[in-house]
Amino acid sequence: MPTPLAPPADLDDLPGWIARHATEVADGGALLEALGLALNAAGLPVSRLSIGAPSIDPAHRGITAVWRRGRGVALTATAHGPEGQAEFDRSPIAALKAEGHARGRWNLEAGEGCNRFRSMAEARAEGGTDYLMHLIRFPPGLAIAGAGLSHVTDRPGGFAEADVARIERHLPAFGLAVLRLCLSKTLNGLLGAYLGPRAAGRVMSGQIRRGQGELMSAAILLVDLKGFTAAADREDPHRLVGWLDEHLDALGLGVEPCGGEILKFTGDGFIAVFPVRDGSALPCGVCGRALEAARTGLAHNRLLAERRRVAGEPALAADLALHYGDVVYGNVGTANRLDFTAIGRAVNEASRIETLCDATGRHILMSDSFARRCGAGLIDLGTFPLRGVAARQRLWTVPEA
Repeated sequence: MPTPLAPPADLDDLPGWIARHATEVADGGALLEALGLALNAAGLPVSRLSIGAPSIDPAHRGITAVWRRGRGVALTATAHGPEGQAEFDRSPIAALKAEGHARGRWNLEAGEGCNRFRSMAEARAEGGTDYLMHLIRFPPGLAIAGAGLSHVTDRPGGFAEADVARIERHLPAFGLAVLRLCLSKTLNGLLGAYLGPRAAGRVMSGQIRRGQGELMSAAILLVDLKGFTAAADREDPHRLVGWLDEHLDALGLGVEPCGGEILKFTGDGFIAVFPVRDGSALPCGVCGRALEAARTGLAHNRLLAERRRVAGEPALAADLALHYGDVVYGNVGTANRLDFTAIGRAVNEASRIETLCDATGRHILMSDSFARRCGAGLIDLGTFPLRGVAARQRLWTVPEA
């Protein structure tokens, strides 16, 4: 639950207070709660406030924050897809947009809007008498086109016109604050989605110059789907992308829970790293968790592939390689186009190891440096030549691979 911010003593100071705090906090829920407390402290009995805004996020299309007097703030996300679109279409925000209005008001005591909008039925059930909504428009050219702010009172008879005027005085400042918070959340969310949370944090902390990087020890997981190129020659491209996403979901299912991070998608696979802070600790818990992530991914991909076979669709198997070594974690690229990733000999060697999956008939291969850190229960496959590596390398696997 967001930490409440102390509201201003005088409601006339509210717009300036909102503007000041919008530059200091990143918690929209705290700002919404402070607004509700300030309005009530000024004698305007607001029982419920809500702010709904679209988002640029691969997981959901929009976020709604609802503050209820005495109950704090609750956040809900609206998913992408037909269900999420249908939920939005049934909202008062969608209704006002369709009608070309910037403001709407419903008499809850008379039941207005309650059969049409779930939020109004809920507000009335909580004792609400009047529902006031304003649309706040953002600058053109943004996918985040605006937001909807609603005020509900439980005072008999609803809002007086003077109350509405007082509410509307703070709308421009609050809209600016919401825009700032939306852009901040979008920036952090998109960086996390495209770079991963650790890399995004480093970029946001200012590590944006080419050549900036950190040398670290890590377990490396390299994943590659088999047969994807051949399937791409036969199948509809849009369907193929959907199948690829499902396979990558399955293969990456264990990475984050096991402490790793996917750094780069390689078209039909990915590279993940599991940072090792104490390289002297044996057995290495990080390497053990990286192996667990690989086994989890392989098991889920096999289940998905079997469902594909039953449906008469291409079933894509996967090869996985695990290695341990030092990598440089940082920026690489051209002067104006960078990638935040892990590079180094260990990454290249992991790629070479993965190419031996077909020759060994195994879907999980581990280098000797990785296997020696994992403990017992592994199968020694012998030594193999790796392209670009002078000495033959001992490889290991697990029974189910």
